[in-house]
Amino acid sequence: MKVQEQHQIKPETQSCQTSVMCRAVDNLELLLSQPDESVDLIYCDILYGTGRNFGDYQDLKPIRSEIEAHYLPRLKEMHRVLKSIGSIYLQMDTRINHWMRILMDDVFGYDNFRNEISWCYTMPCKLTNYYPRKHDVILFYSKSKKYTFNNQFIPYAKSNKNNGKTSVVGYSEDIATKLDERGKAVEDFWIEINMINSMSNERVGYQTQKPKSLIERIIKASSNEGDIVADYYLGSGTTAVVCKELNRNFIGCDINPKAIEITNARLDAVT
Repeated sequence: MKVQEQHQIKPETQSCQTSVMCRAVDNLELLLSQPDESVDLIYCDILYGTGRNFGDYQDLKPIRSEIEAHYLPRLKEMHRVLKSIGSIYLQMDTRINHWMRILMDDVFGYDNFRNEISWCYTMPCKLTNYYPRKHDVILFYSKSKKYTFNNQFIPYAKSNKNNGKTSVVGYSEDIATKLDERGKAVEDFWIEINMINSMSNERVGYQTQKPKSLIERIIKASSNEGDIVADYYLGSGTTAVVCKELNRNFIGCDINPKAIEITNARLDAVT
């Protein structure tokens, strides 16, 4: 399929020139064209297995054989193109995370599992006969024992700021540690990043759009300026936009031409 316009970040806004390339093509086709160990970080907000038709694309059915048939060849290629010091993050919900964890263990190795991150959010919901499902799962794996990771921090709770220290869980107050001036280290339970509300200026009209702050945290943690980041389920293009803003090289694709159109428009708006 047609290669979309390649966007160049203006060199005067950064220490090194970086590029952003987005293609309207099946992700397996793009992966097969990439050289071995050429990508520093992969982030994908993958198909959730809802079985829904979103108008622009058809989601996979929540059937194990269908999930495996789609993802296994793609995961093997992602492993091949990822650098030895690279990491991969796959975002999904509770429909398929158990199957994806098995596939990721098989391809990337059980010993290279790093985190199962819960991104928790809230929004209006209907009453049901089960607890409303309001979190996504993000599986974080590295390719090897040595990988890029930069700790991220959030502000301490008000009570910690007042007394100037934080308690070590399970121990008495007398061995509480002094506050880190950078803040509290981000853990694997993310509650401070909200969904994009319907009135937000960040909205671009794509149903499965994720907030920039979510992607920023991942990219800052697992890559450095000038690194190459890939997203093979590009959607609304948030990963590409964040990479451009954070001086990362980017390559990504989506089989939906509308996704590439939206992404390119967003990239053009980044100064």
